[in-house]
Amino acid sequence: MRPRSPFVVAPWLLASLLISGCALSPQVEPDPVLSPDAFDARIEQLEQTIALRCDQADNRLSNHGLRQLEMMADVRNSNALLHELRGNIQRLEQRGEEPVIVMAECNEAADAPLADKELVGRSEWIGLPDIGTYLRARIDSGANTSSLSAKEITRFERDGENWVRFKLGLNEDDVAVDDVRDEWIEAPVERRVRIMQAAGSESRPVVSLLMTLGSIREPVEFTLNDRTHLNYPVLLGRRFLMDIALIDVAATYLHPRPEFPGGRPASEAAQDELNDQEEEDR
Repeated sequence: MRPRSPFVVAPWLLASLLISGCALSPQVEPDPVLSPDAFDARIEQLEQTIALRCDQADNRLSNHGLRQLEMMADVRNSNALLHELRGNIQRLEQRGEEPVIVMAECNEAADAPLADKELVGRSEWIGLPDIGTYLRARIDSGANTSSLSAKEITRFERDGENWVRFKLGLNEDDVAVDDVRDEWIEAPVERRVRIMQAAGSESRPVVSLLMTLGSIREPVEFTLNDRTHLNYPVLLGRRFLMDIALIDVAATYLHPRPEFPGGRPASEAAQDELNDQEEEDR
C-alpha cells in the first residue's frame, strides 16, 4: 500500500473552506454614475442658492443705509433744536429779570375757525432737517404743489421702488448752508405730475421732505425742477397752506430763520432779508 501524500486535503474540508471563503469575501458596490442632466440640475440649484443669498445681503445693506440716513437726519434735527434751546436760554439770561406771565382770557375768538392757523408772509425762511439747510421760500396760493429747485436729477430703483438722486439747484446769491450745496440727496418718488407749458408738457418727480416754518413742522411734497432762473429756490403752494396757514401778503419773514450746523445764526438773517426786499423792489 502506497503512503498518503501530505498535500492531499479531505473533500469535506475543501468544501468547508470554499463555503466560508464565499461568505467572508466583501461585496463591492459599483460607484454611482451622475448623469449630465442631474449634474446640470445640481449646478442650477447651487446658482439659485448663491443668488438668493446675494439678494438677501444686498437687502440688508440697503436697509442699513436707509437707517443710517434716518439717524443722520435725526441727529441734525436734534442739534438744531438744541441750538435753538441754548439761544432761548441765553436771551433769557441777558434780560436779567423775571419773565412776565400773562394769563390769557377765554373768549369767543379762541374758538374761531382761523385761530389755530399759522400766519405767514409772502416770503419766509424754511428749514429742511432731512437735508440740513435753510432756504428762502415764496408763498404762492396760486400754485397747487410746492416746488424745490434741483439739478442733476437722476432716476434709479431701490427695493423695487422708484427713487431719485439730485442736488439742490442754487445760485451764488441763494442763502443756504454751504456744506449741502453740492451734496447728493436721495428720496423715494411719491408720484409724478405733468406740467403744461407753452413749449409743451413736462413730467416732474414729486418727493416728500420734512419741512419747518416757524412752529410748523410737516412733511411737504415738492416737485423737483430747476428754479435757478427764479428769485426763490422754494415755492410753497396750496397743498402746504391748506388747513394750517394763512398769508399776510403785506408782510415778509414773520418767522425767524432756522439754524443748522455749519450755517449762520438766525441773528444774521436780517441783512439777507433786506437784500431780498431790494430784489423785489427792482
